[in-house]
Amino acid sequence: MNIVFIPNINLGNSRNTPYHYSIKSWQKWSKQYDDVKVIEWDEAIMDFNKFKITLQRYWVHDILKHNKIEYEQVLVVDADTIIHPDCPNFFNETQDKFGVTLNNGCYEWVTRSIRDWGNACFPNVPKVKPWKYFNGGFQITNKKHIPFYKDVQEYYTQHIDHINNIGNQIKAGTDQTIINYLVQQHNIDTIYMSEAYNLQDLFRKNLLHIPGHSWFPDELRFLEAGWIYHFNAIPQNDRHVSYWMERTYKELYK
Repeated sequence: MNIVFIPNINLGNSRNTPYHYSIKSWQKWSKQYDDVKVIEWDEAIMDFNKFKITLQRYWVHDILKHNKIEYEQVLVVDADTIIHPDCPNFFNETQDKFGVTLNNGCYEWVTRSIRDWGNACFPNVPKVKPWKYFNGGFQITNKKHIPFYKDVQEYYTQHIDHINNIGNQIKAGTDQTIINYLVQQHNIDTIYMSEAYNLQDLFRKNLLHIPGHSWFPDELRFLEAGWIYHFNAIPQNDRHVSYWMERTYKELYK
């Protein structure tokens, strides 16, 4: 059995309001495969004011074991995603490696994050190359990676105060750049999967029509550009994450 693990924690704000569209799209997609199960993780295991949810997801193997859930591979995917009903079964493409997708978005943000987190937390480690930098919102792992995840947990636990302090200063990522450094440092065998499985930064790719900002027609052209749509980095406006997730879900799952 392969697991789609979707963190969807209510943090006391309205951020996760539209995420039910994500859950429903993944559930409907998974029904065509006997070996895929969707799990919505809705209960933090630590104080999220200290350990952000993006950090707690690296306890995924422990959570599955605690709940006696058997699995071969698990995709940990962000809840601000919608999957196309015709998306192929990407679990068949991992070659038993750590599966990720490149962070193909704002390279100013990426290079700044690599530099500043590297200087603050990994001063003696070679800088991660931007063309090897993956997005944290799509990670496929398996039981072979449990020892590595234990090392990740230990790193976060030992350095959490420093991480939070630096994060407040840098304002360019939390776990994402750290996990990139740790994967490089531990020489984890990684496969970079198609961007179609994590189509990010849609606004910067001129794929979201924002009135007053966009010169192109108001169409869902991104549906032709990938299989999984990640609604991150959308500027504040009347058409924010909730609008796009609802519209996309209703278009795909009429």
